[in-house]
Amino acid sequence: MTGDLDALQSRIGYRFRDPALLERALTHASFAQENPGLPGNNQRLEFLGDSVLQLVLTEALFALFPDDREGDLTKRRAMLGKGEFLSALAREIGLDACLRLGANEESTGGRARLAALEDAFEALVGAVDLDGGIDAARTTVLAIYGDLRGRLSGLEGRANPKGRLQEIVQPRHGNNALRYEVASTEGADHQRIYEVAVYLLETRIGAGRGASKKVAEEEAARAALLSLDPAPPAQ
Repeated sequence: MTGDLDALQSRIGYRFRDPALLERALTHASFAQENPGLPGNNQRLEFLGDSVLQLVLTEALFALFPDDREGDLTKRRAMLGKGEFLSALAREIGLDACLRLGANEESTGGRARLAALEDAFEALVGAVDLDGGIDAARTTVLAIYGDLRGRLSGLEGRANPKGRLQEIVQPRHGNNALRYEVASTEGADHQRIYEVAVYLLETRIGAGRGASKKVAEEEAARAALLSLDPAPPAQ
């Protein structure tokens, strides 16, 4: 194996009774093709792990947001289960270093490929489920994710920074406390660059630049999110 599997198991907080399941979860199809004597690759485990992950996230979000409607819960689950985010989780726990890849896949950057990392993460979840059952899978998944509210806050801020900023500000200051104002424009009409500032009441809390007012406003909101605490003090 490429990485330290003992260290990986320590990081995820689960030790396999059957280490072969862990090895299979880390076996990319390209490695299995080059080593035909192996029992298989991680694709079947990925199929199982995808369903287990969806169940665990559904249960956790259902309990965490008792007032959310079905559509809101579905959106939150989609953010936490999307491939890009699962790939980031895989890197957090060092899964990338432990992948078993074929020579060509290795040489062409497969260890950093998002699809490979996503598949391996889901396969790992499936392997834990087979090895220890759904309770072990639930405990392991939630330990890896950590603070779900915090994870969602970061994801929502990146996906919809203006909406996230409004959610933070509205409870303390009302619906009309934020104001976006074009501070400057540069360039010819077809290459215009806008700078937009965002104000909370009369205090400037962020600024951003972009090729349209919309993009500049989003960048300003992102900057503001970095400057504000989760609950901004009353002005």
